[in-house]
Amino acid sequence: MAERISESRPRRAGAPKGRGLGGNAAPPRGSDRPRRRRGRSTAAQGTSTGASGAALSTPAKARPRAAVWAWAWALPPVGLLALVFLYPLALVVQQSVQPDTGGTSVQPYADVFASEAFREALWTTVWLAAASTAGCLVLGFVLALIIAFVPFPGARAAARFVDVFLSFPSFLITLALLFIYGSTGMANGLWADATGAGEGPFQFLTTPWGVLLAEITYFTPFVMRPLLAAFSQLDTAQLEAASSLGARAPRIIRQIILPEALPALAAGGSLVLVLCLNEFGIVLFTGAKGVTTLPMLVYGKAILESDYPGACVVAVVNVLISVGLYGLYRVVSRRAGA
Repeated sequence: MAERISESRPRRAGAPKGRGLGGNAAPPRGSDRPRRRRGRSTAAQGTSTGASGAALSTPAKARPRAAVWAWAWALPPVGLLALVFLYPLALVVQQSVQPDTGGTSVQPYADVFASEAFREALWTTVWLAAASTAGCLVLGFVLALIIAFVPFPGARAAARFVDVFLSFPSFLITLALLFIYGSTGMANGLWADATGAGEGPFQFLTTPWGVLLAEITYFTPFVMRPLLAAFSQLDTAQLEAASSLGARAPRIIRQIILPEALPALAAGGSLVLVLCLNEFGIVLFTGAKGVTTLPMLVYGKAILESDYPGACVVAVVNVLISVGLYGLYRVVSRRAGA
């Protein structure tokens, strides 16, 4: 009777089957089995801690050696850069504060800043660079749109030609424009043959407008390259969805394409602005009369007038403007991811 009662009595909740008073009984609380496990876990933790400490101590010892080797590898190129670039630049700055009368003085800066030629050259440089940058942005955006989104035979070849065009020297483009629009160029020759006139109507190449045309022609691919890269990453599903909803091309460009192209436009425009400020070959080869930029003023003072302190002052001003704009270009390009 007692055996039946014990068999019919329900088990406690959570008690495992077969864990009664038989041979598989749980160990008592006072047994040493948990202590052995704790001892093993403590030993394992000590071993892992020692291994991790050794792993951490090894890189800590190797870091000074790695830093020494890094400096050893970096010093030769830095020294070569200082010798080739920084030392001549330091000589220019030193010469700019050493007038012909001897000694050290800022009088060359005062003389150059007070001259009318410097102010005119500075204004000409700024407005030519700004106008060329604006023209390159507009023309580059339109041409990049056509190459990227208008299907026509040779679109891929045109995109590759943009990369090749970037390697051309600036005077080559100026010579090409001289052959076409020069006083004895093709356009004036055809006009003279057709009308019998003594000279053609295309005489703008030796004016500031000729310099502006040459700079826009040469620097436009520098805007197209980042734009084509940005357009290649544009999701075409957005364009297809907008077109299926009835949006016309101007609206798609204004609301979808242009916002995606703004960082690339800013990066390309900053680069073109820096390059136009320092352009010397285009202005020289066009032979534009009355167009004197800061690089041309440096050339005139150093070569024609032998005024080396004045030339160095103008060069320092040009370098400061260029470095400031290059810093702006780096910030813009970093935000644009170009």
